[in-house]
Amino acid sequence: MSRLARIAAAMLSLFSCAASFAEEPVRVFAAASLTNVLTEIAAQWQERGHPAPRLAFGGTATMARQLAAGAPADMFAAADGRWMDELGQQGRLEPGTRIDLLGNDLVLIAPKGRQFRVELRPGFPFARAFPGKLCLGEPDVVPAGTYAKQALESLRWWDSLQGRIVGTEDVRAALAFVERGECGAGIVYATDAAVSGKVVVIARFPAHSHAPIVYPVALLRNATPQAQDLLAYLSSNAAAAIFRRHGFVPLSAGH
Repeated sequence: MSRLARIAAAMLSLFSCAASFAEEPVRVFAAASLTNVLTEIAAQWQERGHPAPRLAFGGTATMARQLAAGAPADMFAAADGRWMDELGQQGRLEPGTRIDLLGNDLVLIAPKGRQFRVELRPGFPFARAFPGKLCLGEPDVVPAGTYAKQALESLRWWDSLQGRIVGTEDVRAALAFVERGECGAGIVYATDAAVSGKVVVIARFPAHSHAPIVYPVALLRNATPQAQDLLAYLSSNAAAAIFRRHGFVPLSAGH
């Protein structure tokens, strides 16, 4: 390469870096179950010349309450629509930016090596099928726990489990309890079970046993222009391929 060509290449690299630094990182609040997949997508976004997004993960309810209280963020990715609805009613969302991004499945898990038999039908004595506690997201608060309660009620198992249910702050916390063997069983998303080598999937709950699992995403009021670009990228075919590899079902790819 000639000296002139090297200088030109160096200047191009310098201008590219300057443009990258001038662009503000997108601040993203997201459900805990999206931790692995959004971290990977954020790395790919950065490889495309953008600053790494600032990702904050936690329970959907916790995140929504923080946003409602004015926490600074550009984008919110929730694990169900209820909390997104509340933020919309409070005027916290940028109109016209909400999309249903992903779907997921709900599974019953146990610590590895402590499998048990189960039949997903009313009348099966589920409470006697495993020892100890049943871990799930806090029912009626954490989306995964809400779906889990719906599934257990659909199978008429809920009442027999009273006193044995451990509600956690988010679905990853429920997974951790089962991984450590502190709960004999747990209910999490299929994608959470897939990232752990310490649990085994006992069964997958039928889709009709609970409300559809949908992850909506939207921009917050006064989001940066870069946030719109990232939102569009999350709906791209490139991002959909990553979501599928992690076990999610893209609902808006190519839109």
